[in-house]
Amino acid sequence: MADKGSIGYLPDETPSAGKLILFALQQVLVMFPATVTVALLTGFHVSTTIFASGLATLGFLLVTRGRIPLYYGSSFSYLAAIMGLTGAKYGVVAPDALISQAQFGIIMSGLVSIVAGLVVSRFGMDSIEKVLPATVTGSIALVIGITLAGTALTSAIGYSATTDTANNADWIIALVTLLATVGFSVYLKGFLGQLPILLGIVVGYILAIILGVVDFSQVFAGSFITVPHFTLPDFTAWPAVLAIMPIAIATIPESTAHLFQLDIYVKNLAREKGRDPNEYHIADKLGLNLVGDGLGDIIASMFGGPAGTNYGENISTMAITKNFSSRMLGLAAIIAIILSFISPLSNLINTVPASVINGACIFLFGVIAAQGVAIMIEKKVDMFSAKNLSVIAVIMIVGVGGNYACPYGIPFFGIKLPAIATAAIFGIVLNLILSIGGKKNPGNEELSSIAD
Repeated sequence: MADKGSIGYLPDETPSAGKLILFALQQVLVMFPATVTVALLTGFHVSTTIFASGLATLGFLLVTRGRIPLYYGSSFSYLAAIMGLTGAKYGVVAPDALISQAQFGIIMSGLVSIVAGLVVSRFGMDSIEKVLPATVTGSIALVIGITLAGTALTSAIGYSATTDTANNADWIIALVTLLATVGFSVYLKGFLGQLPILLGIVVGYILAIILGVVDFSQVFAGSFITVPHFTLPDFTAWPAVLAIMPIAIATIPESTAHLFQLDIYVKNLAREKGRDPNEYHIADKLGLNLVGDGLGDIIASMFGGPAGTNYGENISTMAITKNFSSRMLGLAAIIAIILSFISPLSNLINTVPASVINGACIFLFGVIAAQGVAIMIEKKVDMFSAKNLSVIAVIMIVGVGGNYACPYGIPFFGIKLPAIATAAIFGIVLNLILSIGGKKNPGNEELSSIAD
């Protein structure tokens, strides 16, 4: 079918060289805050984490042959387990021996994802949708977006819970960045309309410089080239395996939700461009996606990086900009690897204030939540069904409530369970129980009996 002239790039399309670099840089800026934050929280080395993120993304794109355009970044789902092993304090690097133990656990969790992917590929999507219907995946996407909201807002305004205050300069910078990003995404057309996040961050950054918030003193500190600090896994650390490996099972719904989000937006762009949407059955590649996720974990952890997953922030950016080019993500991964070696470049990105990045993330994280709604609309989830409402309600409250009330894990019989993973498992089990004896209809859609 002929291209109707709609602006955007499908997974198998490539922007021109200049545009490609700008699009890739935008993706790097979007993934940077969360990936670095995970390293700071877990005691892993920041430069190594950035390197591992880029290398794992290249591995993912290679194993999926570019058919699933996703960026691999450090996952928050593993925080409680890894922090329990490393005993990390924010910003303090953990001893190599403890990082090595965690690495072994992450590698084994990657094997779990690979096995799950092979099982999914063997039994097909119909079987998977019985376990992971839109009521589960859509709700998980909602929970992810909403639970990230607190981090985005408090980090954007420099809020301190101890003093119950916020920084006025941060407020101004965050609001300007947010409004600029939203304005650019809505009103800019053509090529510039595909760079709203990058342009919004540039506007916020310039304002931050004017207000004297940016500190350039450390940009050229240290040597120009710095090799990331690599550590080897400790293949005898079986307690670490028991602590980390099971979390891989709980993150499958999150990865599935991301894939369904991507599928909806890629197919919509294909229709706009006059292409056959059936060329891009991304949702049917869940098994391949899980294999790629697992491979990403293994690659990242072999060098000393934390566990990861495909990033909702990058998916939101692709959805907003209609740019799903796999080569663009590959270049973003290469840029991340280069940044991990070149200290001034990495240090320069670190000068971007939290108020700027998180001002844009207020928008991005909201889009992640909105994509959860889009999944349920696309799959025609019946919101009058008592079963569907029960599953959605439980996932929302356990996920959102657990995250805000118990940020380091929900206490459960002496252990702490990650909120999003717990919500996902609870929702899956509840959905399966409530499906016993239920009516089955085409398309895996639940029709309400109210209309009868």
